[in-house]
Amino acid sequence: MNASLRSASESAVNDHSPIDVLIVGAGLSGIGAAKHLQMHSPQTSWCILESRDAIGGTWDLFRYPGIRSDSDMYTLGYSFKPWVDHKSIADGSTIRQYIQKTADENGITPHIRHGHSVTHATWSSDEACWTITARQKQSDQPVILKARFLYLCCGYYSYKNGHQPEFPGQANFKGQWVHPQFWPAKLNYDQKKVVVIGSGATAVTLVPEMAKTAAHVTMLQRSPTYVVSRPAEDNFSLTLQKYLPMKWAYHITRIKNVSFGMLTYQFARRKPEFVKRYLVKMAAKQLRSDEQAKHFSPDYKPWDQRLCLVPDGDLFKQIRSGNASVVTDTIQAVTENGIELKSGKTLEADIIVSATGLTLNLLGDIQIEVDGKPFKASQAMAYRGMWLSDLPNAIMTFGYTNASWTLKADLTAVYTCRLLNYMRKKGYRKAMPIRDAHVEEQDYLSFTSGYVQRARDVLPKQGKIAPWQVNQNYLKDIFLIKYGRLNDGVMRFS
Repeated sequence: MNASLRSASESAVNDHSPIDVLIVGAGLSGIGAAKHLQMHSPQTSWCILESRDAIGGTWDLFRYPGIRSDSDMYTLGYSFKPWVDHKSIADGSTIRQYIQKTADENGITPHIRHGHSVTHATWSSDEACWTITARQKQSDQPVILKARFLYLCCGYYSYKNGHQPEFPGQANFKGQWVHPQFWPAKLNYDQKKVVVIGSGATAVTLVPEMAKTAAHVTMLQRSPTYVVSRPAEDNFSLTLQKYLPMKWAYHITRIKNVSFGMLTYQFARRKPEFVKRYLVKMAAKQLRSDEQAKHFSPDYKPWDQRLCLVPDGDLFKQIRSGNASVVTDTIQAVTENGIELKSGKTLEADIIVSATGLTLNLLGDIQIEVDGKPFKASQAMAYRGMWLSDLPNAIMTFGYTNASWTLKADLTAVYTCRLLNYMRKKGYRKAMPIRDAHVEEQDYLSFTSGYVQRARDVLPKQGKIAPWQVNQNYLKDIFLIKYGRLNDGVMRFS
């Protein structure tokens, strides 16, 4: 990055002179946003504030055994940086290194202010500017800076609190109780009896990894989840790489995987019973047991909740070997030595892992005011799934529920650059989507997953007509976001 941008980002923290864009978060989305600004709006000054001491976001926070992607890396990777590792389903440390390398190669790392937690953001229409207050990790003194545009890349869940329901008798348990979001660095589970409570992506990741050395691991689920086996390596891509430049092979594989994912999703929504039978049949084949497959046969339709991905069927292999098992039941009480179930069965445990989910939030727990009035995301309507009504000069990154997060993050970054360039050309200082009171509301996410339902009062709404709909369709969003009109009558410029 050139010296003028470096001085701009440094002055934002030191002397309160406004920069063009403040990016909140140095995870997958934040580093991608910075790179897109470099590529598509190079005259824009920016800096990144990150609450943690390292780059990576989710992929730095979560350190539980087996942490990995639940999407293929050809779509979870950036559009501008090919994924070169041979594994398509990658472990967390490799993803973290990929993000770090992207930041280092593009001169982004020096412009990240680590240990800065943004607590307040106040918009002034008179100044056409945000005043941001951040708390430094090593100091009680707040840092105040100004930015013309706020770019929120801080994810959708709380880093401080995972979802932890209280179970009857939980205080009686004499073993170790662990939540995956706060995994102890030196937890020893070798030859220990482990019960993992949950059936989502975290649970199906933890169980096969811990089962390699534990005495036994039991996945205790209240209700089943669809679990799909997928090769850890993409042979199609590896073959292409033998004959084509890496960049070409990456993009062809990316197109293939996006297309396949969209087709299978649409087919599942149109033919849910057929797809359900197929998924359960595949689970039975992996388990070599129709009886065991009932634990992977939910009552809901495919994609009412996100499907769980297991590389090379690792979960099924550990169940077949007897190292792991699945129990579908509810908890009557936690005892000194395990869990008593409502069916009357008892699960002995030395360690209980509560993989009970995330606590969703939006806008990074930042207290936002617009011209002196508190702004509540839950009372707003989402514009194209990346902006909230009546919130000026503020973009948020929120990925797809049926595809890789980065696909939407990349589109959001491209839109942001287009918008900034347009405003600069026209001399506009403020942009804000104005909500039409006649547009009918619906839930922001249609998922029935527990973590989504718990957050209904936190999430914004979406509308039943464009541009207020939150599309879960990447190809549709390419045309609407990447090439659609900026001045569409809903986004107001001044």
